[in-house]
Amino acid sequence: MTIVTHLLATTLGVKLFHLKGRSVVLAYLFGVAVDIDHFIKLPYYLRAVGWKDKKGYYWRSSLQEPVALLWIIPLCIFLGTVVPAAFFLVHLAMDYAVRYEKMPWYPYSAVVSRGWLTRVPDAVKEGILFAVLLCSNAYLVWTRR
Repeated sequence: MTIVTHLLATTLGVKLFHLKGRSVVLAYLFGVAVDIDHFIKLPYYLRAVGWKDKKGYYWRSSLQEPVALLWIIPLCIFLGTVVPAAFFLVHLAMDYAVRYEKMPWYPYSAVVSRGWLTRVPDAVKEGILFAVLLCSNAYLVWTRR
C-alpha cells in the first residue's frame, strides 16, 4: 500500500482510540514510519535500476515483515503499551493485501508469500481502502466537531 493509505489508517486509529502524547508518536512510528527502509534501500535501487519504475523490485526488509514482532512485542512490554504492535499489525495487514513478493520470516527463512486476495488487482484494493479510510476519517472529523 502507499504511504497515503498508511497515513489515513494510522490517523483513523489515533482518532478512534483517542490517543494522546507518546501513544500518537508510537502509532505513527509503527503505522507509517516502518517504511523508512524504502529510503535506506533507495541508493541500491538507483544503482540497480536507475530512475525508471521497475515493478517487482524487492523494497522490503525485515522491518516490514511479521518477524519484526520478535522485537516489537518485547518493546511493547517494556513500554507498557500495545500501541506499537497494534499499529504495526495494521500496517502489515495492509501490505500483505497487495501481491508483490514478501518474505515473512526474513532473514531466518527464505519462504516467499504473495499475501492474500491475489486475484484482485492491487489498484482496486488500494482504491477501495483509500475511499473507506478517507470517508471514515471525514466522518469522525464531522461527528466530533
